[in-house]
Amino acid sequence: MGEHNVEEKCDERKLHEFTQALLADLRALAFMLEHGCIESGVRRVGAEQEMFIVDRNLRPAPLAMEVLERAGDDRLTTEMARFNLEANLTPLELTGRCFHLMHEELKEVVAKARLSATELGADVLLAGILPTLRVSDLTLANLTPLPRYHELNRAVTRLRGGPFSIHIKGLDELQLTHDNMMMESCNTSFQVHFQVNPSEFVVTYNIAQAITAPVLAAAVNSPLLFGHRLWQETRLALFQHSADARSRNQLARSQPTRVGFGEQWLKHSVIELLHNQIARFRAIMITRPDEDPMQVLARGEIPLLSALRMHNGTVWPWNRACYGVNDGVAHLRIENRALPSGPTMIDEIANAAFFIGLMLSLPVEYGDISKRMIFDDAKANFFRAARHGLNAQFNWIDGKSYSASALILDHLLSLARQGLESAGVDTSDIDRYLGVIDERVQSGQTGARWTLKSLSATAGPGPKDMSFRELTATMLQRQKEGKPVHTWPINEATENADWSQSYQTVGQFMATDLFTVRPDDLVDLAASVMDWRHIRHVPVEDDEGRLVGLVTHRALLRLLSRGAPTQNTNSLTVREIMKTDPITVSSTTPTLEALELMRCNKVGCLPVVDDGQLVGIVTSFDFLDASARLFKERLTASTAPANKRVNAHHG
Repeated sequence: MGEHNVEEKCDERKLHEFTQALLADLRALAFMLEHGCIESGVRRVGAEQEMFIVDRNLRPAPLAMEVLERAGDDRLTTEMARFNLEANLTPLELTGRCFHLMHEELKEVVAKARLSATELGADVLLAGILPTLRVSDLTLANLTPLPRYHELNRAVTRLRGGPFSIHIKGLDELQLTHDNMMMESCNTSFQVHFQVNPSEFVVTYNIAQAITAPVLAAAVNSPLLFGHRLWQETRLALFQHSADARSRNQLARSQPTRVGFGEQWLKHSVIELLHNQIARFRAIMITRPDEDPMQVLARGEIPLLSALRMHNGTVWPWNRACYGVNDGVAHLRIENRALPSGPTMIDEIANAAFFIGLMLSLPVEYGDISKRMIFDDAKANFFRAARHGLNAQFNWIDGKSYSASALILDHLLSLARQGLESAGVDTSDIDRYLGVIDERVQSGQTGARWTLKSLSATAGPGPKDMSFRELTATMLQRQKEGKPVHTWPINEATENADWSQSYQTVGQFMATDLFTVRPDDLVDLAASVMDWRHIRHVPVEDDEGRLVGLVTHRALLRLLSRGAPTQNTNSLTVREIMKTDPITVSSTTPTLEALELMRCNKVGCLPVVDDGQLVGIVTSFDFLDASARLFKERLTASTAPANKRVNAHHG
């Protein structure tokens, strides 16, 4: 959980004081490690559950503060967006039925959040990325109203010195820019914490780096973003872009990002990681310094190291070193941040058990993995897993190559079992949760694969928005049923879908696959495009994608009616006949408002413009199609009771 006690007004003096406290904390931690002041001989596991709040239409509901107030549970807290929540589970000793207990607490705390959301007409959904999210949801109006998040957005945006650029290629391609850090709120995860002995930290951390790829390959659950089919675990690419504070000069120097995998194996101690973070990444949020940590140690007490923890909380490696104090005892843990939220709680606990089992067994089985595996292979494996899931191909230890599925089924599952057994984890927990991983990998059905197959099976002539709502509704229903994702049947198209919610705004059903021309193109080209594509309007845009005009079927007819000679029309440019001030709407314009604009101005189409960029077009035919669908839906609904009575009579 992020530190919320931040200084809102940071001048140079306060920054210097914080920097001094940060360096003092680092020296104190080194002293504590050298003198055995960090807990050893105890292994614990914990987790953080991030989640979305959704309304009745499965759209993000900005109700986090209200849900938290109603729930009244200290385990629940805020995240960056007002439509996100986080739950912090109780750390448990790694033995016995610890995973069962974690699962039961997870169900309890999510149920509390869900009950509070339901009282507000909303619900809670576990998903890596919510399929119904739109760019228009990511405004600062939806930023959680707490100083930490405002300061984080302000600092990262200032360091960036310009808009955040998102460019992700998958089955589709997404490229956009955004003016704030709210893209980060698209991602929710299930973060696993593993307490380690200080003397074992280096070996264990390197193991965590190596195994994150195969564990992630089996856990992928985030293939969609803003209607685009991208990576199997798109969160990884999106988080890196959304928190990228590098300036143009730093980008040119290939400066590492605050979100990343790392550049080499850890060699000496946890201090090495923290040195690197402080040297590379300047402080972007500060807190009031604690008492000098060495004086706290001199009294025989344990310092909180608040400055170090604050800075550590603004750097987001996929495996992060964490310092904590519990009941006056300091400890070190490794936080795995790569695993997605959902599809169900049993899937998440299974992912955690798989990860922890490998953390326990591989140091014994492999020894020092840095001597048996090239770091670049571990890093490449990680990104292959995010892109391809179980279809990824890995370079593993001793130069051997495996598919993700073969590596997991033939090697890693048995090792994970050995690791959990060595810690005294109950056999029933091992069988249950590793059994879920086994069956998921054998079936090949991860959350990401189920999502993409279901989306393909339900694709139809209607708006994409409807498909995403139906998909999300099914996710929520089956998540509540609690059966793991590999048992879920693929969604099927239905004729009884509620279309009305998919026509509330222009952006839900506008055409985005546009055919456009430039002002200096020939009119003949515009006319040919209209003929080939059977369209009556062609937007005119400049080289930067800004709308500068509109060529209409009516303008071409007017040109022909004037009887212009053929030799003149062949040399006419679009600029000479285009309408230069077309009426436009935005993607968030209500449908009824757009209809009224078309009626009053007697136009047959409206270009859709967001932030000065042409993003779509909506025509009278789109509205006719929507009207026909809604009329059919209501007619079916009104005749259904009569049909049932007739059928009952004939029966």
